[in-house]
This record gives sequence, C-alpha cells and structure tokens, in this order.
Amino acid sequence: MWKICGYELNRGEKLQVMLHPNGREYEIPATLICGAQEGVGMTLLITAQIHAGEYNGTAAAMRLAKKIDPEKLRGNVILMHCVNTTGFWQQVPRFIPQDHTDLNADYPGNESGTIGQQVAAWFVKEIFPAVDFIADLHGGGISETLAPCIFFPRAPKVRDCALEAAKKMNVKYLLASSNSVGEYGYAANCMDIPGFILECGYGGLTREEWVRQVQECMELLLDHFDMYLMEPPVRKKYRKKLFEETEYLESDMRGVWYPAVCENQSVKKGDLLGELGDFFGNMKKRYYAVGDGTVIYYTSGMSVLEGDALVAYGLEDSAEEV
Repeated sequence: MWKICGYELNRGEKLQVMLHPNGREYEIPATLICGAQEGVGMTLLITAQIHAGEYNGTAAAMRLAKKIDPEKLRGNVILMHCVNTTGFWQQVPRFIPQDHTDLNADYPGNESGTIGQQVAAWFVKEIFPAVDFIADLHGGGISETLAPCIFFPRAPKVRDCALEAAKKMNVKYLLASSNSVGEYGYAANCMDIPGFILECGYGGLTREEWVRQVQECMELLLDHFDMYLMEPPVRKKYRKKLFEETEYLESDMRGVWYPAVCENQSVKKGDLLGELGDFFGNMKKRYYAVGDGTVIYYTSGMSVLEGDALVAYGLEDSAEEV
C-alpha cells in the first residue's frame, strides 16, 4: 500500500484527484499511480506548468496519466498535470496571479504566507520527502523562444544521478544549474533529491511535436529507472552537449527590445546579442557576447523591464559532448 497526500493506493491502482495544498481552496489536478510490479521501486514526481502558459508539459502529463498501466509499473508515479492552476484559468504568464509568486524562485515557501508561498511550503513538507526523483516540465514563456534543453543541479550529492538521467533524454543541450530556490533546485540542494527541468516549446503555443517530445522523454525516464515494462521510444543518435557554464543576460533598464540572435545560434565573443531602445526608435544600449557560445533561449518580444531575461547562452569553453 502507498500513502500519499492523504490517499491510500493499493498495488495496481491509479487514482485521479484534485490535491489541495495546506487544505486551502487552491487545487492541483493530479494522477497517482501505484505500480503492481514486484521489486524495489522508486517514486517519481512529474510536475507541469509551475509557470502558467507553458502548456506542452501539461498536455504530455495528461497523455502519460492515461497511458501508464499500473500493472506494468514498478514503483510509484505522481503526475501533477498543472501546478499553477489559477494562472492557467486566468491565462496569465508565469506567476501565480493571487500573489505574483514564482514557484521556480520562492522555495522553501511559508506555511503562513501568501497562496504561492503556501504551495511551495506544501511541496517541501508533504511532497519532497515522499519522492526519489523530480522531473519538472517547462517551456519558453509567451515572449521567450528556446531550444529544447535540460537544466540539472550542480548539487554534489545528486548531480551524477540527475545528469545520467538527463543524458538519456531526447534533448541536445544539457546545462548545469546552481538554482537552489526553485522546485527541483531546492529539492536537490537542500533535501538531496535528484531531478531536472525539461524545457520544450515556447510562445504560449501547444504543438504536437513538442508534446510528443516531452512525453517521449518521460517514457525514457521511466525506462532509465527500470520502472515500466514497455518498449521505450527510440533514443536519438545525436551527440548531446553539456554546458557547465551559462551566461544569463538580463536587462538593466526598461525598454523596447530588438534581439539580434536566434535559438541554437552560435555566437562569438563580441557579437551583438540585441539592442534596447525607446518608443521613438532611439537606441539606448547594445549588448554583446562576453564569450563564444550557443544561444539556448532569448526574449523574442519587444517589451522588457529592468531585470528581465534577454538572452541565455551556453559558454563553449565550458562545453563537452556527452
């Protein structure tokens, strides 16, 4: 028997529920699957739409929830189809609309705080201690274009486990991350739970090829951990590139943004990355690459505020093929 989130599941049982963090009105649609197969199994947590408007992970989670047969599963799977549910229904980008909390930047949260802080605290108290690996499904925001990639933690105790899993995914770019205040980052650095973020899709769009890619990666993850008795998707044959260092360019002023790069593009040190101007077409600042690199994502919309992300590029002198 598996006990999780106030529910009890017998082996071979699948349950679709609305989870209520801290017993409040906030709800998260989830599928809980308790495997019937014998053997030592792990518990895998798959979360989607921590950031509202990043839809492809939600679509893939819904498909996985229907496809996974508990009779063929070893261990347990928690699929949270959409964590930022109010953001989804209110059609806002990224944050929880009630309090503007970024659930990828506000851990460990606060049980007595705002809605978003309570959701983060609920993960820390109720969810993380019950899981062995976290796959967090993201994508580029409404104004953010990206190449499919995986961020994995640098945290020494879990790095190897997370990286080995990331290598098995059908994604070309793998990036080491020092994030310790997001969902998987906090779990890795503060609770020694391995995991990664899979980024796929962008622009507030849901496309079949992106949904399929996310679903295939999650099936490959189940296969990697020997959790599911099925024929896994074919792994892509291309070499993957691991970046130990990534340059994250942020705007230091409000302005009208004109990017000069695209995702997957190679840049050389000193290349123009983009320009910031005003509504009258006057250029205020130009941004240049600090080193040779590969563009992973960039802001493709015109409106940027101070502190907004502009371009992220993996630095080639820290890269290796894996």
